[in-house]
Amino acid sequence: MSTSAKSVRFDDYSMWVDLSDGRVIAVPLAWFPRLLHATPEQRQHVEISLKGLHWDELDEDISVAGLLAGVGDMSRQTSMAA
Repeated sequence: MSTSAKSVRFDDYSMWVDLSDGRVIAVPLAWFPRLLHATPEQRQHVEISLKGLHWDELDEDISVAGLLAGVGDMSRQTSMAA
């Protein structure tokens, strides 16, 4: 059985995700610039699925697996010089 999100809430600096297995994850909003710069109303328009979180208006998708792995926004990865 995989763990899924049950609910999402925000404070001024963090996103809190309640998981189906009873854990609660808090991650900094700075990890997700689209959410950081969104209005509180925009943040509340989240769709929760078995695999993660989706904000259509913000074009933001966050997987529960990524949150558990400590992965932030991967859409703006820069390449590193060797």
